[in-house]
Amino acid sequence: MKQPRTLVEKAVDSFLQSLRQRNASVHTIKAYAQDLTSFATYVGPRRWSRIDHLVVRGFLSELYAKGLSKTSVARALAAVRSFYKWLAQEGVVEQNPAKLVSTPRLPKKLPRVPTMEEVNAVLDGDLPDNAAFPERDRLMLELLYGCGIRNSELVGIDLDSIRTSESLLLIRGKGKKERYVPFGESARQALDAYLPARQKFLAEKKKSTPSLLINLRGARLTTRSVGRIVKQIAVARGLSSDVHPHTLRHAFGTHMLEEGADLRAIQE
Repeated sequence: MKQPRTLVEKAVDSFLQSLRQRNASVHTIKAYAQDLTSFATYVGPRRWSRIDHLVVRGFLSELYAKGLSKTSVARALAAVRSFYKWLAQEGVVEQNPAKLVSTPRLPKKLPRVPTMEEVNAVLDGDLPDNAAFPERDRLMLELLYGCGIRNSELVGIDLDSIRTSESLLLIRGKGKKERYVPFGESARQALDAYLPARQKFLAEKKKSTPSLLINLRGARLTTRSVGRIVKQIAVARGLSSDVHPHTLRHAFGTHMLEEGADLRAIQE
């Protein structure tokens, strides 16, 4: 004999019907139906007053026990919260017990590292037509990738930080620690092209600054500006819009490891 539908099961049916009336997508309704059917089965014939945050927590524990991922469990909790929000709007319940349950911490997705070919396409390709200071932007890219330095370290470089004869940069890192970082031939060429352009620009603006990289006002370039410029160039060369200065630093380390470099040497 078929069991009569429980209070919660009937409410789930009504909630799903309300989603259809609001023209929710088929995919959304299917996801809610799956999660809330599981919830209704778990709570069984309990009345609303007997379903508290401990019951909701027990439901999530059962999902974990069945082998569901944190992402799936988080989605189920979100479905229960939405269900209870609707119940409150309908005057069925006064409180939402799911609000008292913490969302599972989801694992952070590791950023995709551009391939060596993709990075070379950015470094070797033409800069966007709207590049305001192409010599500076080229040097910026060469130092970020070729030296593997941080955005904050890049903008902190002064003219007197450069030891041209030895191809070294004095980098002031976290905790005011200083270290010398070598730069290669590509960076040297970019530096040789930029310095005269920088000097001319500052002379025209009648400005003076110790900063190596300058903005269009003749002042030190900011990390925010570096991020914006890197993204513009990357997108123009066909890379994802989520590329930022740290992406080039990450690529530097990854590509060195792929070429057989020692991890400790990279970290230093």
